[in-house]
Amino acid sequence: MVDLRSNLTVQVMQEVKKLLKDKVYETVIPRNIRLAEAPGFGKSILAYDKNSKGAEAYEKLAKEFLSRHDALQNEKNEAPSLVSEQKMEEGSTQEVNA
Repeated sequence: MVDLRSNLTVQVMQEVKKLLKDKVYETVIPRNIRLAEAPGFGKSILAYDKNSKGAEAYEKLAKEFLSRHDALQNEKNEAPSLVSEQKMEEGSTQEVNA
């Protein structure tokens, strides 16, 4: 959780993004009293106050996470086909050399 009113927080965020680049999510979870209250009532923020800024931020983060995860899965699914093609080419080259 961040408090964007704090200069230190903004500086730390900039440094983290500079060092970790695309490994850092764009979504920022703001400091929010509703987020602090929810655990005291034994509820998630979505169950406690789904319209709060904190709940909206967590939903946005979840969507961003899933979007990145789907993109990585698609890359992984495409990669084996390239490896298979290379193995097939190597196999046909070995047959010609034999």
